[in-house]
Amino acid sequence: MSTLVPPVPFGSPFPRRLAAWFNERFPLLNALLFFMLFLASAAVVRAGAQGEIAFGPQDLVACLVTWCFFLVLRVFDEHKDYELDCVNHPQRVLQSGQITLRHLKVAGVLAVAAQIGWSVWRDQGFGAASMAWVLMFAWACLMAREFFIPDWLGRHLTWYAVSHMLIMPLVIWWLAQLAQPGSPLNTPVLVLMALSFVSGFCFEITRKTKGPEEERDTVASYSQIFGTRGAAWIVLALVTGMVILQFALMSLNVDMLSWWAYALPTLGYVLAVRQIAAFLKAPSAKARSRNEVAVALAMLLGYAAVIAATVAEHGLHISI
Repeated sequence: MSTLVPPVPFGSPFPRRLAAWFNERFPLLNALLFFMLFLASAAVVRAGAQGEIAFGPQDLVACLVTWCFFLVLRVFDEHKDYELDCVNHPQRVLQSGQITLRHLKVAGVLAVAAQIGWSVWRDQGFGAASMAWVLMFAWACLMAREFFIPDWLGRHLTWYAVSHMLIMPLVIWWLAQLAQPGSPLNTPVLVLMALSFVSGFCFEITRKTKGPEEERDTVASYSQIFGTRGAAWIVLALVTGMVILQFALMSLNVDMLSWWAYALPTLGYVLAVRQIAAFLKAPSAKARSRNEVAVALAMLLGYAAVIAATVAEHGLHISI
């Protein structure tokens, strides 16, 4: 099948074309990770502020607002990389003209409005959550402009990833303030920030460690910089660091970890290591795609373990 075949026929209704863009560039399945980020942040800060951890309808809204922020990051990337993607990926929904950058700009404005509105509502004015959002969004805007040094960052892909992944600790700080306005920057929150950075960095390198048949001169990858094997070993090191931080975060919130709290991150780690080892043995586009799934699963299981262990230790109250 030709890669130039559009995902949906031209002339399709706009909702179908927009849905095709989401499916291609911002799959709804990604929302699970974004929701986990907020719920982990809420569990961590509420464990330090109250006895029983309470979740309510406002947390569902916060999950959706979290998704809105990552949608804005995707919209920024679509604008930033549009011309290059027209060369490398002309078959995509956006590049083939089935939707436009203006459509995405409208979606981004609506998503930003949702973030501002919810932050101000949680503060009942302009407070900790609103200030955290301003700092986070300012960094996101710098990312969109590639910190005004696009050529240098383009030649230094590792520093590009570091500069962009630094958004993750700011995201965690914003989510913590949404969950518990005025919550302190304590050790568990700092460890969660570090976990989010390492996890994001790990996934970024994973998805840009290509199989030999995927490499293009016009598309930068870590496998070009470090070699296929070298990049894969870096992913293994980052996965190991990610799991260590997962255990460290749980130990800060829980006096005695149950066996299943160890089992979930360990399972994710084993699956990720097995898959990356398979990629090392026979690197390919298919194996690279499986690497992404395995690393994402390790991230999800780790965040799930943090949430579950914290709730099991402190108790859970759900309000309706």
